[in-house]
Amino acid sequence: MIEVQSLTRRYGKNLAVDDVSFSIERNEIVGLLGHNGAGKTTIMRMLSGYLEPCAGAIHIGGVDLASGAREIQQQLGYLPENLPVYPDMMVADYLEYAATLKGIPAEQRYQRIREALAATELAPRALHGIHTLSRGLKQRVGVAQAVLGQPSLLILDEPTNGLDPQQTEHMRQLIRKLARRATVILSTHIMQEVDALCDRVLILRQGKLALDASLKQLHHSRTLHLRSDAEVQALPDLLRRMPQVSSVERLPDENGQLQFSLLLHDNADCDTAANNISRCVINAGARLYQLQLVTRDLESVFREVNTRDN
Repeated sequence: MIEVQSLTRRYGKNLAVDDVSFSIERNEIVGLLGHNGAGKTTIMRMLSGYLEPCAGAIHIGGVDLASGAREIQQQLGYLPENLPVYPDMMVADYLEYAATLKGIPAEQRYQRIREALAATELAPRALHGIHTLSRGLKQRVGVAQAVLGQPSLLILDEPTNGLDPQQTEHMRQLIRKLARRATVILSTHIMQEVDALCDRVLILRQGKLALDASLKQLHHSRTLHLRSDAEVQALPDLLRRMPQVSSVERLPDENGQLQFSLLLHDNADCDTAANNISRCVINAGARLYQLQLVTRDLESVFREVNTRDN
């Protein structure tokens, strides 16, 4: 669906995006994360065709964005962080204007606007002036213009900004529904949002792509935490000899018990490794108090990526 190759963008001397490459499959929901200034918004603007890259290429649905921007933009829904709404217009009039800009044929506009209003639960507000709406309802108007015309690619920058918990859950349900027929790129500062919605995460750091991984990979590390007694001094060497174990790190003792962090090889099956490790401990004559797969939350991964040495 999306192929990004060596994407680079400068603002004067400032290198905002530095040689970034990634691909996104059809109907994936991908979270784009990074601190302010990491390059998220610049990448989204380049994907939308709003900004041109200084170097690199973007292909969407097999079409080169550099030469086929108009064709791609007709299949694109984009919600920027700063809402693209006109306060003096009524909701329905604004959506009709947005549909015209997107090139939706006149005979289809009414139906497409009705679909967007229904999807965002804005039908009762269709004839209200946008300036009379709350921040959360204005956010939904922005989303409504993004989903007009059933786009195949949605780029959403902070889509739940200003929404209360109930509206946030509704927005999540809407994004999941849209992902059945569209690829979704979601930028947010809320880690729970990514956990709840995304299949993959791209983490940017100082303009570079620092991590590209599935949420499943991130949450299930290949590290086991082992606690045993301290009577078998040869246990660390025995663990290091195991074929599934890549490395053994001795952790500080706790209550007279030995603690180890065991990193498994990439091709090792975790269940098989755990069974073999427990047998190793028991056969060595030691007591096994704990053997547990270490799981990581997204916030921990984000902090780890952003504290690495350059």
